[in-house]
Amino acid sequence: MSIKQRFIFSLVLSLPMLVQMIAMPFGWMLPGGAWTMFALTTAIMLVSARPFIHSAWAAFKNHHANMDTLVAIGTATAYLYSVYALLHHQGVFFESAAFVITFILLGQVLEEKMRTNASSAVEKLMDLQVKEADVIRDGQVVKVPLEQIQVGDTLQVKPGQKIAVDGIITTGSSSVDESMVTGESMPITKKVGDQVIGSTINKTGTFRYTAQKVGNDTLLAQIVEMVKKAQNSRAPIQKTADQISNIFVPIVLIIAIVTFVVWNVFLNAVPVRALLFAVSVIIIACPCALGLATPTALMVGTGRSAKSGVLIKNGEVLEAANNIQTVVFDKTGTITNGQPQVTDVVGDNHTQILQIAAALETNSEHPLAAAILHQAQTEHIATPTVQNFQAITGKGVQGEIDHQTAFVGNDKLVANYQLSQDLQQQMVQLQNQAKTVVLVGFQEKIIGLIAIQDTPKASARPTITALKKQGLKTVMLTGDNQRVAQAIAQQVGIDQVIANVLPGDKATKVQELQQQSRVAFVGDGINDAPALTIADVGIAMGSGTDIAIESGGIVLVKNDLRGVVQALELSKKTFQRIKLNLFWAFIYNALGIPIAAGLFVGWGLTLSPEIAGLAMALSSISVVSSSLLLNKTKLTPIPD
Repeated sequence: MSIKQRFIFSLVLSLPMLVQMIAMPFGWMLPGGAWTMFALTTAIMLVSARPFIHSAWAAFKNHHANMDTLVAIGTATAYLYSVYALLHHQGVFFESAAFVITFILLGQVLEEKMRTNASSAVEKLMDLQVKEADVIRDGQVVKVPLEQIQVGDTLQVKPGQKIAVDGIITTGSSSVDESMVTGESMPITKKVGDQVIGSTINKTGTFRYTAQKVGNDTLLAQIVEMVKKAQNSRAPIQKTADQISNIFVPIVLIIAIVTFVVWNVFLNAVPVRALLFAVSVIIIACPCALGLATPTALMVGTGRSAKSGVLIKNGEVLEAANNIQTVVFDKTGTITNGQPQVTDVVGDNHTQILQIAAALETNSEHPLAAAILHQAQTEHIATPTVQNFQAITGKGVQGEIDHQTAFVGNDKLVANYQLSQDLQQQMVQLQNQAKTVVLVGFQEKIIGLIAIQDTPKASARPTITALKKQGLKTVMLTGDNQRVAQAIAQQVGIDQVIANVLPGDKATKVQELQQQSRVAFVGDGINDAPALTIADVGIAMGSGTDIAIESGGIVLVKNDLRGVVQALELSKKTFQRIKLNLFWAFIYNALGIPIAAGLFVGWGLTLSPEIAGLAMALSSISVVSSSLLLNKTKLTPIPD
């Protein structure tokens, strides 16, 4: 029977006893009274509590004590004493045993629900691979399953298709989108002799290439393996409650035994009275509140964070976030928008420059052309008809508009046309800002420039500023070159830039940073999955790939970078609340042990098993109330 099924079973059978507890002051009792409670609790002990008892016994044989030990001893003692009391017509507290089991199982159900299956990220990575590819066999193009492709095979890739395996281009050229693997923001122009990566997307031309790496040797397969290793290498965090339990449980048992011996042997109390004191000690120490300390804080903390667009996946993330010192960001799609945008239009006639450029780029699929067309549409600029369209090899495109020559291209066009000194200076200035500059010409002369760049998100700078105010160091990792990365970093205020980083190196760089401090990594791409997994805390952007989201311990649903600050702050506050709950759960019960043991009986202060059960309920209420206060905790405001 699963944990969830055991919880439901225990909850259903506990509810009648809860109703009786509430209605008892009004004179209502369960039909059958204590015997009905005995039947309900016996079923709970046989079905829901059995795994705790088995675990406690296994721990005992290994000279170890854990949470299950506390649960098993407390509930078994409460149950067995209640059976004795039932037979001797004394007060019973079967409900204490039933409620403890129900509360502990509730915590386990919540933890299980929050925990993500690690293998799902790996499965989604594998799904990126194509199922079949066009392979040249005997001069013919044939469809071949991926697993049958061999090193040395020649493959053909058309526009829009995925590249099957790693290899080298032998004929043709194209623009390839490698952002999903390398993090490079712009598609890369590939020609004969250039390497291509499996599972990346061919954007424009058709080409053929020779397979160099297949199967487990491909870059994607290596990323999958890195994610597996990172997930398997993460040791489970030893829970604070279990650590304290190793000391707390033996002490409680010793105190209970000493209590019985002292009262029965040295103080000549009758065995029943001595047993009542001993049972009270164990009941007051029973971890009812301890079982609620973590799940209630997690429920409230994660619930509040979810309303803010921040999904925290498990308790380990909360603990790790409490000690973060460095926050590492991926660039493309995380710090930046992930799409090239027109940032500057330079020239005497702004509208004419965009009009000519958009007209010539209408049929192009290149991201730079898409940025120009988007800008023209945003400004509601109509595009004229182009005639005699043709490409200028390695430089750009040209055509005729109103019977006049018009052209758009890169800075190599300067050799063919005259560029004014003013435009020349502005082009250099824009290039120094790591922007891609497109030249626009009309009537045999260059009339203007269009600068294009993957721009930072509006929330990037205030996020970095807020993190710095908290004393956190900020780092940016990217596959882009140093100049582009440095320009973006200066705009948003990043402390350190690590550029030209390959997918496999991202996780390595994170590990290097972890040697100096505890690291949170923020990313959104497939290439970020290993780094998200291996970091102390992985924070995935909600707009990113499913793989990145699966690998991250925290997910920012709203795709707002300010969520990074909220995520870390909420994680810290929630984990601090858990520690406070655990402290009071132990202290509350520990303070009741001397009273339960009868040390203050001379002053008329005693704690019967029934009152001990009530004390447990009060400790649970205090823990729940403490957790609910998380909803009132104020977070640091971050400006737009």
